[in-house]
Amino acid sequence: MSWHREPLVGFDLETTGTEPLEARIVTAAVVAVEGREDEPVRRRSWLADPGIRIPAQASAIHGISSERAAAEGRPVREVADEIAETLVDYWREGVPVVAYNASFDFTLLTAELRRHGLPSLSDRLGGGGIGPVIDPYTIDRAVDRYRKGKRTLEAVCVEYGVVHGGAHDAGADALAAVRVAYAIAERHGSVAALTSAELHERQIEWYARWAADFEKFLRRKGSADAVIDGHWPLREPAATLSGISAPSEG
Repeated sequence: MSWHREPLVGFDLETTGTEPLEARIVTAAVVAVEGREDEPVRRRSWLADPGIRIPAQASAIHGISSERAAAEGRPVREVADEIAETLVDYWREGVPVVAYNASFDFTLLTAELRRHGLPSLSDRLGGGGIGPVIDPYTIDRAVDRYRKGKRTLEAVCVEYGVVHGGAHDAGADALAAVRVAYAIAERHGSVAALTSAELHERQIEWYARWAADFEKFLRRKGSADAVIDGHWPLREPAATLSGISAPSEG
């Protein structure tokens, strides 16, 4: 059966910054959806105390101050462990996880697990790769490559006629990402025809191709040492981008 006829689970993080190997989790949500028009059938959300000050710029985006996180949030070690186990439980059941700009969220979560000495997502799955993951950002960029305009989650929601319940709220973003994934499948039959495992593999190829093209573009523009990590859905831990990060859309 095509993946877009199956249940999906949305996943989103709101964080202290835009560099996934350094930023910390502030809020998170995992939202299970049975079909494009359905309301969530299960939802889990977390508020973490990241253990560092939340920059004012980040607080202005997601609305969580350092003071609130310290007073109401749980230790980030506990939160990261629970998020990881929740995602792994869905994968064990064969349910794909949808994340918009997945390489950001999964790389950041993996960095948090490593930082706190917790088992990785891969370890929890017996040492294999994670997934299947569905990333509407990567898919949309591949199937509608030359469309002008932004590729933020809000902009892509408008493009596909999806109502977004509230930008930069982890639960609303997770649900919107799932609905965008369903909408992309409805518009693009070549994507809908794939199984979730096949789509996962295609996204690895699409992301690597995009990263190589973007790296070439940056070098033509004068950033001679620019390096864009082409791994998806996890960046390489040792990757350095010479001061230039891949765009963070969400």
